[in-house]
Amino acid sequence: MPSYIIRRLLLIIPTVFVAISFLFLLFYALPGDPATLIAGGADRNPNPIQIQQITEQYGLDDPIWKQFLNYWNDVLHGDLGQSYQRGQSVNDILKDKAPNSIRLAFWAFVLEVIVGISVGLYSAIRRYSVADKITTIGTAAVSAVPVFVLGFILQYLFAVVPNKRGWPDWMQLRTSGISAPRTDEEWFLFFIPTGPDQWRYLVLPAITLASVSTALAARMMRGSMLEVLGADYMRTAKAKGLNERQVVGRHGLRNAMLPVITLLGIDLGATIGSAVLTETVFSWPGLGSTIADAVQDRDLPVVLGLTLAVVVAYSLINLMVDVSYAWFDPRVRLGAGSDS
Repeated sequence: MPSYIIRRLLLIIPTVFVAISFLFLLFYALPGDPATLIAGGADRNPNPIQIQQITEQYGLDDPIWKQFLNYWNDVLHGDLGQSYQRGQSVNDILKDKAPNSIRLAFWAFVLEVIVGISVGLYSAIRRYSVADKITTIGTAAVSAVPVFVLGFILQYLFAVVPNKRGWPDWMQLRTSGISAPRTDEEWFLFFIPTGPDQWRYLVLPAITLASVSTALAARMMRGSMLEVLGADYMRTAKAKGLNERQVVGRHGLRNAMLPVITLLGIDLGATIGSAVLTETVFSWPGLGSTIADAVQDRDLPVVLGLTLAVVVAYSLINLMVDVSYAWFDPRVRLGAGSDS
């Protein structure tokens, strides 16, 4: 097991290098002059002297290979660069935005685990019942609805309508931001919002971000559990006189969870950096929306620095998922072939 973990950690290095190098080279394949955009854009007819100063300041006149080597040299020294547009260190931007994305991803993941696994498990146990049919139709419908459409629908139903009709204040959820004002933002144990009415800003984006993943988790849990319920060892357990709860809890759930764990791990890693639509719809100041804005502004250091953090987080989460297999299924021996 230790050797397996070390090998997987070492594999993160080429993964990060290839991903960031690809983005770096792709940046120079895009049309437009970065210095002109930094100076205000071609539409504003920026001063050529200003453009030249910006070019020299950020080393944009150096050969691409030299800029490439300089960037990785800075990264190895813990410096992710300086934002072209914000005039702010990318390290500071990462420190400011990453906690917001992690919190949103955490609550979306909690919803996915609790609702997705529970609904899928119940649907499998009550196969062909009315509840099973409703669950199957509901999960299929949720999976088909685009995230940004669902976000706008939830905003209207749980924020706009309650406000127009004068519903109780606690029923009026918020449509944008993370708190009002940001100075009132408070978190207990990093994840629990404790600021004034702060939870109302978190509910809708968390549900929106978790919606599709929860539906997929429920469907996968149902299918996996149905396969396990038909296994010989499950019938043997029933023949021994165990009740349904004991059979499912002791013998079925762990085995049925194996494919679901993979999906949950992928979703957790993805939600941290790919929640662009959700963060944009709800004006949530996280990594996804910041990367999207940086791409539009051709702000290369921000795109590379935040993407690097996302790739590392995603790789580490996948490693945790693989290691967790050994706990859910003792038959799994990670790296056993090479260690023996």
